[in-house]
Amino acid sequence: MNLNQIFTNQRTGNNPHTKASRTDFQRDFDRIIFSSAFRRLQNKTQVFPLPGSVFVHNRLTHSLEVSSVGRSLGSIIGEFIFDAYKNDLTEDSKNFYLHNLGNVIAAACLCHDVGNPAFGHSGEDAIASYFERNEKDLKLKFNEKEWADLVNFEGNANAIRVLAQQQQGKDNGGIQLTFSTLASIAKYPCEAVAKKKGIIHRKKFGFFQNEKDIFLEIAKGTNLILENEEPYIFKRHPFVWLVEAADDICYNIIDMEDAHRLGIVSTSDCENLFFELIRSESSDTDRVKNKLASISNENEKISYLRAKAINALINKSLEIYKHNFENILQGNLDNGLLDMYKSENRALQDIEAFSIEKIYNHKAVVEIENAGYNVMYELLDHFIPSILKPEDERKSYDKKALKLLPRQFVYEEGTDYQKVLGVIDFVSGMTDNYATDLYRKIKGIDIGMTV
Repeated sequence: MNLNQIFTNQRTGNNPHTKASRTDFQRDFDRIIFSSAFRRLQNKTQVFPLPGSVFVHNRLTHSLEVSSVGRSLGSIIGEFIFDAYKNDLTEDSKNFYLHNLGNVIAAACLCHDVGNPAFGHSGEDAIASYFERNEKDLKLKFNEKEWADLVNFEGNANAIRVLAQQQQGKDNGGIQLTFSTLASIAKYPCEAVAKKKGIIHRKKFGFFQNEKDIFLEIAKGTNLILENEEPYIFKRHPFVWLVEAADDICYNIIDMEDAHRLGIVSTSDCENLFFELIRSESSDTDRVKNKLASISNENEKISYLRAKAINALINKSLEIYKHNFENILQGNLDNGLLDMYKSENRALQDIEAFSIEKIYNHKAVVEIENAGYNVMYELLDHFIPSILKPEDERKSYDKKALKLLPRQFVYEEGTDYQKVLGVIDFVSGMTDNYATDLYRKIKGIDIGMTV
């Protein structure tokens, strides 16, 4: 890939470039901050149930922290590209890598989870399994590619839709981000029918059929490497690796800190795991020990170690990215930066194994996953059968159900596929609390008037 051609300030919606005190990529960050999709992340589960007596991360605070790490990664790699490839760069490219790559990665990290539904990954599973479990009644209403989108519902693909599609009655191009930012969140730049386990850029899929033309514009604007045209498969954009690394760094470390605050993980276990990771990357552990000895508060001790651990992983990710940069540019890297490091670092392996056993399979986490699955499934089952009936065949209960759908999510003139996507937009965009409240009301668990 040509380093001069993998970024652009072109936006969805074909809006002309305007001069402003902020760069186009800083404007991306601000547009995401002020978007309703981002705001709703404040009440979407990251790992632990919300709300609780102890504050833990939700999707919004997680995204803000990932963005902070991403800005650091992007800024340092921008300097690396400027220094190592200075003779190959145009003046515009030099300015971009020195001053704006950090902004692009920060913006992409900020919005990387906006397509994720309520209740974490169980929300995704509920949407996909709704169509799998109702295949007999539904499959014939869609073509092969549309059906693949539905039975493989994926938060990454949904993020492109949330950010770039035109809802009923709203402006063209969604929140109108640059193609550079959108390309940076496309971890799986292929169609759903092309997904294949074991291949990093095809592990899941990156866009729905409804947004296929938009994604092809993004791919063209940022010069993604085309691997296959039918179905469409692209190689990852070079910036994706940095966004993915920032996300991996944060959840590997911060989920452990949250578990400690909740009392799920002991101070000694958390301290030992973090310290071993820090020691594996630093020879100056005496200073860390002395600092810990001066802190009496247990939460503050873990916060200090968390910061040191994140810093160690940032430095290691930068090292791996630089070492593999030519392979990344050619689309030949086949493993994530942190996965490459994990394969050779026992301390990070131990953190992952401990997290799976003690955190992700903790009773409170499993309970919210089960509850969330049922809530999301039942909400879809309330709306989808009704929206798919022809208007003249709808019974009274169908009409009543559809009155609960906000107008921007109703595509009566569209295909069955577009009608269903509208319902998914509504349900997947819900916060945990809103989804739970609506579920309780339509099931008759809570009866009463609210305005």
